[in-house]
Formats: sequence, C-alpha cells, structure tokens
Amino acid sequence: MNRKASSIAGASSTRGRRLDNFNERAHDLVSRPLPGSLWNLHGVPIRVVVVGTWNSLIADRIFGHAAELGFYFLFALFPTLFSASSILGLAAQSAHQIYVRLLDYLAILIPTTALGTVLATFNQTTAAATSGKISFGLVAAIWSASVGISAIQDTLNAVYNIQDTRSFIKARIDAIGLTILLTLIVTLGLASLLGGDVIAALAYRFIDPRLLATAIATGARIIAWATATALLVFSFAVIYYWAPDVRVRSWHWLTPGAATGILGWLLASLGLRIYIHFFNTYSVTYGSLGAVIILLMWFYITGLMLLLGAEINNEIEAAAAETRIASPQMHSEAEHTVEQGR
Repeated sequence: MNRKASSIAGASSTRGRRLDNFNERAHDLVSRPLPGSLWNLHGVPIRVVVVGTWNSLIADRIFGHAAELGFYFLFALFPTLFSASSILGLAAQSAHQIYVRLLDYLAILIPTTALGTVLATFNQTTAAATSGKISFGLVAAIWSASVGISAIQDTLNAVYNIQDTRSFIKARIDAIGLTILLTLIVTLGLASLLGGDVIAALAYRFIDPRLLATAIATGARIIAWATATALLVFSFAVIYYWAPDVRVRSWHWLTPGAATGILGWLLASLGLRIYIHFFNTYSVTYGSLGAVIILLMWFYITGLMLLLGAEINNEIEAAAAETRIASPQMHSEAEHTVEQGR
C-alpha cells in the first residue's frame, strides 16, 4: 500500500514537473522578441489591436500617466535646455545665441505664447552664467533633467506590465545616459534645420543662376527636414528600447506604435497651435499663467502620444504571442518539452 502511494506521489510529482516545464517553456516563447518587424501582425486583425489598445489605455490609466509625464517634462525643460546649451558651448563660443536660434524652430509646433515664455526664461537663466557656473551647473542640470526620463521609465514599465528590477542608482544612471543621448538627438535635429536654412541663404547669395540657387536651397531644406524626421524617429526608438526594464530587448527602427505616436503628436501639436491662434481664451481664464498652461498642455500631448505608441506596440506583441501559443509549432515544442520531462 505504501509502495502504491509512493508510486502515485511520484507520478503526480512527475506530472507537476512536466506542467512546470511546459509553463516555463510557454512563458519563454511569449517573452521572446517577435521575429521580423512589428508591422507584420502575424495574422492578428487590426480591429483586435485597436480594441485591445483602447482597453489597455483605460486599464493602465494612460491619461493619468500622461499628465504625470507632462508635469515632469515641464520640470525638466529648463535643465535640459541648459544642458544642451552647455554641451553645444564645448564647440561654439556663441552657444547661447545659437541655441536660441535653434529653439525658434520649435515655434512650428509649440504655440508662440508658450515658446516666448520658454525663450525669455532661458535667456534669464543663461545671461549671468559663467564658465565655472556652467561646469558645476551642467552636472546638476543633467541630474534634474533625468527626472523626466525616470518618469518615462516608470510609465513604460506600467504599460508593459513589468516590475522594474533595477536598483535606484542603476535606474538613474540609465536615465542620465538616456537624457544626454536624447538631448544630443534633439540638438542635432534642430541644428539640421538651421543648417538647411543657412545653406539655402548662402545659395541665394552666392549663386547667380536663380533657378540653380532655388534648386539647391529646396534640396537643402528637404534634406534638413528628412534628417530631423529621421532623428525624431530615432528618439522614439531609443526610448522604447532603453527606457523600460524588459528582460529581452529587441531593436526596431520604426514600429506601428512609433509611427502612430509621431504622427499623432505632430497633428495634435499643430491642432493646438491653430486652436490657440483662433481661440486664445487661456490668457483670459488663467491670466499670466496662460502661457504656462499652454506649455503644460503641449507636454501632456507629448506624453500621451509617447505612451499611446508603446501601448500599440505592446498590444501587437501580446496578440502575436497568443497566436504563437496557439500555433502548431508551439504545440510541437510543448510536446517535446513534455517528452523531455518523462
């Protein structure tokens, strides 16, 4: 009787080990990066992705997280500008004036009232800056600017439903590195626009045939805008790759989520700018704080589109993973796992 009970217990233990091996194998298949591009939905209908993304937006409280990101972006704005101006100052004596000109290109997206407040504050914070203050202030500015990246880390972890296993120091080091990288990317993007305008101005000034000068100027501006767009796509790819603490990372240059987020951000920014131009009621409602409210609203839109893109990518990966679990290959691998457990 004891021998029979022992045999039953051994069989139960063996089945338990098989089930554990199967569950571990299934989890490993789900966690493995999807092969190829995320543009391949692996047979998942677009309607399923759209409905799942909307449900995830509500379940993950993305609108609340976007408001949180908007606050942290506003908090980190001027340290980031100070850091970028200081980094640019390593290569240019007139870094302050150059960076003010670079910021003028943000007027395409940011409402003029809000950008005017940004430029005025930026001029005040850098007017009395000396080399010693900049050397010490650069470190403090990068640390302060990394607060916004830390908020991105937390919110993307919430989007992907993962627990951050990094220590506070490791997470903050990653945030600082990502802050410096994104600052350089944004600066290069704005500099490319400035370079296109400079080349266009030189072409009109020194090239006699008007048609040739126009062709060179147009080509320079097209290349400049294409470069700025590529750097914007690259910044989204860097954030989605590096910010969350995922176990297995997979690099994607342009994902459906990033494309949707970038397009939505551009359209929403232009829509906000048009609305402020024709229906400028913020100054009436909020008085002198109207410009700050507008800037905070723009940061909220930025954070919302960033998180929307992450949700779309996550939903595609999750839906494709479910398809892979139900596929014959998954069943064959599961059977092989069970056979190994015998």
